[in-house]
Order: sequence, then C-alpha cells, then structure tokens
Amino acid sequence: MSSIIKVNTVQDTDGNNIINENANTITIGASGDTISIPSGATLANNGTATGFATIEWQSSIVTAATLTAVAGRGYWIDTSSNACTVTFPAAASVGDQIILTDYARNWATNAVTINQNSLNFQGFTSPNPVYNTNGQSVDLVYSGTTKGWIPNSDDDVAFKNPPYDAEYLLIAGGGGGAYGNGGGGGAGGFLTNFGGTAISLTAGAVYTITVGGGGAGGGSGPSTAPGSKGGNSVISGTGISTVTAEGGGFGGAGPGGTNGGAGGSGGGGEYGGAPGGPGSGGAATAPQGNAGGSGAPSLPGTPGAYAGGGGGGAGAVGSAGTTPSGGDGGNGLANSITGSAVTYAGGGGSSSDPAFPAGDGGTGGGGDGAQHSAPGRNATSGTDGLGGGGGCGLNSRTAGTGGDGVVILRVATSDYSGTTTGSPTVTTDGSDTVIKFTASGSYTA
Repeated sequence: MSSIIKVNTVQDTDGNNIINENANTITIGASGDTISIPSGATLANNGTATGFATIEWQSSIVTAATLTAVAGRGYWIDTSSNACTVTFPAAASVGDQIILTDYARNWATNAVTINQNSLNFQGFTSPNPVYNTNGQSVDLVYSGTTKGWIPNSDDDVAFKNPPYDAEYLLIAGGGGGAYGNGGGGGAGGFLTNFGGTAISLTAGAVYTITVGGGGAGGGSGPSTAPGSKGGNSVISGTGISTVTAEGGGFGGAGPGGTNGGAGGSGGGGEYGGAPGGPGSGGAATAPQGNAGGSGAPSLPGTPGAYAGGGGGGAGAVGSAGTTPSGGDGGNGLANSITGSAVTYAGGGGSSSDPAFPAGDGGTGGGGDGAQHSAPGRNATSGTDGLGGGGGCGLNSRTAGTGGDGVVILRVATSDYSGTTTGSPTVTTDGSDTVIKFTASGSYTA
C-alpha cells in the first residue's frame, strides 16, 4: 500500500522534520531505494547539485582498433598495440558528451582518430580529427548542427579541422586551327603556383573544378574558316580567389588577312592575300602564354604561295609565316607538379600551299599544320590533357581541334580528404597526393 504526502516545501527545521534530518542534511529514501521522477516532471536545480554523474565511465579498457562510442560515456583507450578509430554517433542532441582518455600514454605512438559519422566537428565534416599527444583526455560536447562536436577540453590548442595548403596547375583548352591559308590554334592558358605561394583550402568546403575543352577546327573546304577558341579551366570555392586559365585563341582565316584570336596563347594570323594584308597573331593573356605569329605577306611573282602564322605556346610565341614556309607553333612549358616533368600548352602549326613546308606544332601537344601538295600531310589536333593548339587545315585536309585542358591539385597526403567527383586520377608523390582532373568535377577539402 502506498501513501502520498502533499506539501509545498520541505525544510530542515529542528523538531519539525518530515524527512530524516541529521546535522543539516536531508535524506530522501534509504540505501538500495529507487527514487523515481515521474514522466513529464522536471527536477530543477536552483542551488548546487553534487553527486549526479553525467558520464558513465566504462570499466573495460578499449584495446581494439575500432570503437563505436555512445553519448554519455567515458572511455579509457589503450593504444599500446595499435591505433584506434572511434566512430561517433550518427545523430546527436545538444549537450551530448563523450570523453576519451589515453589510458597508457601511447597516443603519440598510435593515435586516436575520430570518425565524425557525417556530423560536424568544430564546424567541418572533414578531415577526421586526430589526437596524438601522450596523456590526452578529450572531453567533447555536441553543440548543434552548425559547429557540431566541440572540445570542452582536449589538452591541445590546435584547431582540429584547420585549413591546409594546396598547389595547382591549370591548363585551358587549346584553340582550334583555321581552315584555309590560315593560322594554327593558340595553346590553352598555363597557370600554376607549384613551387610558389600555395592557396589555402577550407576543410569541408567543396571546390569546383572546370576543365576547358579544346576549340573546334575551322572545318573543311571549300570556304576558309577560322577555328574556335578553347574553353577556360577554373578552380573556384570557399576562401580562395577564383583561378581561371584562359582558353587558347583560334587560328585566323577568312576573306584575307584575318587576325588570329586572342586567348591564353594567341592564335596564328592568316596569309596576306587580297584584299587585305597579312593577319596579325592573336594576343596572349599574361602571364599565361604568348602571342601567335602573323601570316606571311603576299609574295609578288609567286602565285599560290600561301602560309599562315603559328599559334602561340606557353613558353614561346608562334613563329610568323614566311613565303615559302608556314609558321611553327610556339613551344610549351614543362611542369613537375605530378612528380615527373611534363610539357604542356604547345601552339598549333599553320598550313602551307602548294608544296612549301607546313608549320609544326610546338612541344607540349601542339598540332601540326597541313601541307597541300606532295609529299603532303594532314593537319593534326592538339593533344588532350596538354591543352595544345590545333593545326591549320587546307584543301580538304581538315583542320585540327584544340586539345582539352587539365586541372591538377597537389596536397599533403595527411590532408587529402579522398572526396572527389569527376573521376580524377589520384596518385602519390613522396608525402603528397596529386589529384589530376581531365574532366570537370569537384574536390571536397
């Protein structure tokens, strides 16, 4: 049979006690009793409460390589034999608390990594925090969706999701070669900070990668036609200034004396037949490349001798057309961001007519120009992934397209998140990870 006592206040008053009193201490119940707070009731503390445990310490010492943590618990973690990855709850409420403590002072040898399980840690979803100081005790409290888990104390002032450095190489798409007595396509713009000042990526932020495609060639007869400009390559995202490599300029061709197009490197100009004089090479975007070469002037007394200018390359201007030679594409530049030296962004060569030598493509993927008569040769396209300019076509020898560009990121392997889209090629070089995009995608830092 149960009894109910209804009062408004229970006080420690000598000689008038409702609950046992001894030396100003009020005791509710006896040892072994369960004091029940009914559902819906609130136990309010307007003074000082002691003896209420908020963390249930686990009696078993964790020695395994993995641990699934539960809110409201404390864990002794012994990494004497191996490192340990602690997976936090996939859902949490404000005030949830987890404590991890270095049981054997070995975290500097075998670290503890926290798998955030999609929740934020100090405001970021990656990289996973690593604790690697001997004797650490990590007291973590969930603050809500914005900042997520925050160290209430962790014996470590280092921010666990810091920004980190990245190096890049951007090559834009090469310009397309002209069709006719025109110029070669300019190489895609070449931009890099490799070996220079790194950019800083914000942990957890998504960086959009755009890889510029090569510009189309000028087609084939009977009319002359310029090529098309290459596409831009771009890196954009939180905390960085957008980095843009300009597409290569088109090879010029038209009614006579058409200029090459401007771009990362400029396209070559057209031969100077009637009604205009020779076309000028297209301008380059500093410091991404070089100008294209101008077309050859008309040569009195040598009918049918035509030669355009070569497209500019990252390392050199396109050479001018001369009668009787088509202009060569400018050479590209080498870069070792992948760990090996690769030459990128060569300009496209121009055509020649009738049997004079055609222009060759520049080193770094530039396409060769077409030669009309014997021995003759077809124009070739710029190389994809190198951003080379396309060679100029002539007399049913189709113009070359520009080569597609490439975007390459290089970060410390310890910082690499492993989260990408667009299927980049990922390799390592020493202590760094190299992420090579040949198609557009993204990288989550």
